[in-house]
Amino acid sequence: MKIAEIRELTTAELSERLEAEVANYTNLKFNHHISPVEDNSQIKKLRRDIARMKCELRQRELNQ
Repeated sequence: MKIAEIRELTTAELSERLEAEVANYTNLKFNHHISPVEDNSQIKKLRRDIARMKCELRQRELNQ
């Protein structure tokens, strides 16, 4: 997910999306520990998307 797409979301939508992505990341990490995931870059992409969303939420919080 690109930063431009994240900025288009409302704060409520962004929070919901963040929760879903964190759950997805946790599930993917758990599955990776049991049996290796074919595409390791998925974990990296999810982690970075989560960081982008958290940064945007924090920036909105500071601007208010």
